[in-house]
Amino acid sequence: MPEERIYDLEARTERFSLRVRDFCLELRVDVFNRVYISQVLRSAGSVAANYIEANDNLGDKDLKHKIKICKKESKETKLWMKHLLVYDRIELEDERQALVQESEELMKIFAAILRKLGG
Repeated sequence: MPEERIYDLEARTERFSLRVRDFCLELRVDVFNRVYISQVLRSAGSVAANYIEANDNLGDKDLKHKIKICKKESKETKLWMKHLLVYDRIELEDERQALVQESEELMKIFAAILRKLGG
């Protein structure tokens, strides 16, 4: 079943972070995945946390800075998602690909916001 699109970006980034968390709970925790899981959880959570902070209206400079971090963390999440090992579990591979795609879409959204802000 396709994931319903969320157009509220704060809710979307939070949902993304939670999906990454739930995905990681299903993974085999071995010497490889242990490191990657830690990295992907941090970066996905950082996307959501920094976007929430960006909405605090602390000025244009702070907004641009937080959006840049969101873009960077989205890109990093995409990298770590690709490194995670799913060991031929098709359902996990499907979700991983969906999360990689969502990382990419979030990167593009944050890049567009930065262009509009002139940063």
